Amino acid sequence: MAFEPAVVQVEKAPSLRIGTRELAWGARTYVMGVLNATPDSFSGDGVAADREALERRVRVLVDEGPDLIDIGGESTRPGAAMVDAETELVRVLPAIEAVRAHDLDMPISIDTRKAAVAERAIVAGADAINDVSGMRDDPEMAELAAGTGVPVVLMHSRRARAVTTKLGGQYRGVQYDDVARDVMREGLELVETALAAGVARQALVFDPGIGFGKTPAQNVELLRKLEVLCEMGLPLLVGVSRKSFIGELTGRPPDDRLEGSLAAAVAAVATGADMVRVHDVGATRRAMAVADALYR
Repeated sequence: MAFEPAVVQVEKAPSLRIGTRELAWGARTYVMGVLNATPDSFSGDGVAADREALERRVRVLVDEGPDLIDIGGESTRPGAAMVDAETELVRVLPAIEAVRAHDLDMPISIDTRKAAVAERAIVAGADAINDVSGMRDDPEMAELAAGTGVPVVLMHSRRARAVTTKLGGQYRGVQYDDVARDVMREGLELVETALAAGVARQALVFDPGIGFGKTPAQNVELLRKLEVLCEMGLPLLVGVSRKSFIGELTGRPPDDRLEGSLAAAVAAVATGADMVRVHDVGATRRAMAVADALYR
């Protein structure tokens, strides 16, 4: 019989401090800007080892005014190969340095599944951990998070068969009884594991993992039913920007999915998102100003 964690009605913490900033949940939708320090990002904006491209991306990103910047050095697109920790560090440490040089107070999260990378990134100036495996891939990640006390994004995902289409990588043949309820149940398992390791509940953010182990149709259904996840009592981070389900709906490649990404982000706000993870920060901030006026 599968583990069925009880949904305990716990009120969401009123705010979360990430670096120098206090995010007051419910006041508005916060915007996490993406900085891909990879050569193979699905979205086409990876900077890899190109220092000039990194500097340009950082300037544009910071000037658009994100609430925090998420730096990753390993592609997590469907079917992507894992890289070793040293390769990841060679990519992310200069990116952290570049952000800090441009804006000393900008909160930074490190997007990694490896405790060794997260630890070095925190020493270098990162303020939070964003783990797409929900701290399952590296048994030392939860201990690190508990020891440092930094905020942690736990993301839901499932391992599934990945396929590559002309519109990007996708997952096929994934079975959910009720995608929102199943994601909540499995998400609560991640939360319980984090709490057992000593991570404080008020330090946790939950990401339902749009595009991770879910078919395009399941991604749409999950967005439609996102309010179910509010029962978890955690702030919700939703990443829909440029993802392949938007390509399926619009027929457009990753670098031409702005309108679809904005529509999905507004829908996420309407159904409970507290923060959105995006590539196009300026346009999203303007869309969120309208969404917040309508739904908050």
